[in-house]
Amino acid sequence: MSGSIQTQHTVFALDCPDAPALAGFYATLLGWEVDRTDPDAEWVDVRPSSGDVGYHIACQQVEHYRAPEWPVGDIAQQAHLDFYVTSIAEAEPCVIAAGGTRHATQPSETGSFVVYLDPVGHPFCLCLVDSGD
Repeated sequence: MSGSIQTQHTVFALDCPDAPALAGFYATLLGWEVDRTDPDAEWVDVRPSSGDVGYHIACQQVEHYRAPEWPVGDIAQQAHLDFYVTSIAEAEPCVIAAGGTRHATQPSETGSFVVYLDPVGHPFCLCLVDSGD
């Protein structure tokens, strides 16, 4: 059988030590909403406040969580998120205010993207909408 699946919705799940806290970070950063149907659940969804756009982020609490080490280390990055913005300089204060940090390593030679870490160490990038990197 060949072809592709036709998804109705896509979820990007991030492991973490505290699902509500990480969900709060991404909700604050993106202006989305935390959707927590079960207050004791170890899975918390973060959804766009504009309704279902076909994707959302989920935070999954796991025991013995270890943050990825990027760009080198024993614990590989495994995945990361890219958020496309019209101005990194204008968006960066939102990252910092929400609890994110700018990573010491910045591989973009042109400044068309900047690497950050969420509060539990997942790398993510702010990328310029019209970037060539």
